[in-house]
Amino acid sequence: MKGLKRRLKAGETLSGCWLNLGSSVTAEIVGLAGFDWVLIDLEHGAGEPKDLLHQLQALEHTGAAPVVRVESVAKQRIHRVLDVGAEGVMCPQIKSVEDAQTAVMGIHYPPIGHRGVAKMVRATAFGKQFDAYRHHTEDNLVGIIQIETREAVEQVEEIAGIEGVDVLFIGPADLSMSLGIFGQLDHPTFTAAVDRIVAAAKRAGKATGILLFDPAEFTKYQQMGIQLIACGSDATFVANGAAELAKKLNQLKKSTSST
Repeated sequence: MKGLKRRLKAGETLSGCWLNLGSSVTAEIVGLAGFDWVLIDLEHGAGEPKDLLHQLQALEHTGAAPVVRVESVAKQRIHRVLDVGAEGVMCPQIKSVEDAQTAVMGIHYPPIGHRGVAKMVRATAFGKQFDAYRHHTEDNLVGIIQIETREAVEQVEEIAGIEGVDVLFIGPADLSMSLGIFGQLDHPTFTAAVDRIVAAAKRAGKATGILLFDPAEFTKYQQMGIQLIACGSDATFVANGAAELAKKLNQLKKSTSST
C-alpha cells in the first residue's frame, strides 16, 4: 500500500489521472510520470478485468497508488479488484444511500462489510501477509463513491455519513447530464451541487474528489478543499501527443514542398 488513505486524512491534495487503455505499458509509463494516484477504469475503459492484474503489477514499482473503478457495486466485482491489489475502489452511478452502503460493504471484511475471505491472493502476498492485510484494511483501503446523479446529490449528506465512504468523487460529465445542463460546469445549478457535495463531505470528515477537463481549473478546486483531483488519461496523452507531432510534421512537409 502506498498510503493514499493516510495522505487524504492528513489533508494532502493528491493529483491523479485515468488509465483507460487497458495497457500495462501505458500504466507503467503514467505511473512513473509523477502522479500520486491513478485510476484503472473498468467502467468505460478499453481493458477487461483480465488485464487488471498486469496493470497493477506494472504500477507496483511506481509512486502512483492504484485505484480501480468497477462497473457495478456487485460485491463479486469489488472483491476481485481488491484481491489482486487495488488500494481503492471507485463505484460509479450511485443513486441512493442503499447503493453507497452496498458498495462499501463489499470493500470491508465483517463486521463492517461482507467481503469474502481469500488468503491466497496477490493483495495478501499470497497468504504470507493475510493477517496484517486484514487488520489494516480500514486504515488502508479507500472507498470512493461517485456523486454523478441528481439523486445522489439529493442524498449526499446521508451518503457522506456512511462508515466506509472515504471520498465523494464528483463526475462532472454525468452529473451535469443528470442535472439537465450537460457540459455547463459554470452553470449555477452545477456549482451549487458541487458546493453541496463538498460541504457534506467536510461535515462528515470525508474527502472529495473531481475529474478535471482543464488543468487550469486545478487551483480553483484545490482552494475549495477538494483533495483527490484527476486530469487526463493515458488515451488522451497518446492522442494529443500523436496529433501534435503529426500537425508539426505536416506543417514542415507543406513548407518544404512550397520552397
